[in-house]
Amino acid sequence: MPLIHHTVTGTGAPPIVFVHGFACAQSDWDQQTAHFSPRHKTVAVDLRGHGQSPGTEAECSIERYGADVAEVMRALALPPAILVGHSLGCRVVIEAALQAPNHTKAVILVDGSQFAPAMAAALKDRFAAPGGYGAVTATLFKEMFTDKSDKAVAAAVIERAARLPREIGRKMLPDVQRYDVTRLVSSLTCLRVPLMALQTTFSNEKRERRTMRAGQDTPYLAMLRAAVPSVQVEIIPDTGHFPQLDEGAWTNALIESFIAALPVG
Repeated sequence: MPLIHHTVTGTGAPPIVFVHGFACAQSDWDQQTAHFSPRHKTVAVDLRGHGQSPGTEAECSIERYGADVAEVMRALALPPAILVGHSLGCRVVIEAALQAPNHTKAVILVDGSQFAPAMAAALKDRFAAPGGYGAVTATLFKEMFTDKSDKAVAAAVIERAARLPREIGRKMLPDVQRYDVTRLVSSLTCLRVPLMALQTTFSNEKRERRTMRAGQDTPYLAMLRAAVPSVQVEIIPDTGHFPQLDEGAWTNALIESFIAALPVG
């Protein structure tokens, strides 16, 4: 099976592999690849059914996405790399790290989350409501940006999300919930590499996305600390779900600092 679409830029070790989120694409990482490619080889992928990677509903799952990224890493013969995932991509880089341990040096989770068991029924009900999947996606993405977000960038991301093939979106949102309930914690506990969580938002009791404040704790961060006690948590406050777009320089600085502190070898 052909590799998923990916773009390689720059040279230098450790390489950095960037994985986008649901209904997104590798271009979300343009600020990061431009910043790091003078010193690191960077690899940005399009997951199946996203961007320039074809994919059918049957081929799409978190585990398959993780296997795809692992296959790219092996095909490129990467030395141990930093895997950076955003949102849905957080789950993907965890799986890729477990499937390609010899090619993984560390993992960075950018604004991850954990769907609760009750989200299975909630998604089913929302898909059945007027507007269905399209209304769900529109609401999700509108909540991902703040007043300080670039309006043109936000509009382009929201419009791109609406273009994701409906059958892929209807498969992957419940699949994220399924993975979070059945595999996320156990997969995290199996990681044997340094882990950083770069967090900007959380979901409140009404399942509304809200920005975080410095020093804030959340159930998701508590879960990470329980599963991986050594996890390094960094918060970019008052920022939406896309810190790599809204706070590119700050995001780059945190990634760079984390890499610089990693053990040599």
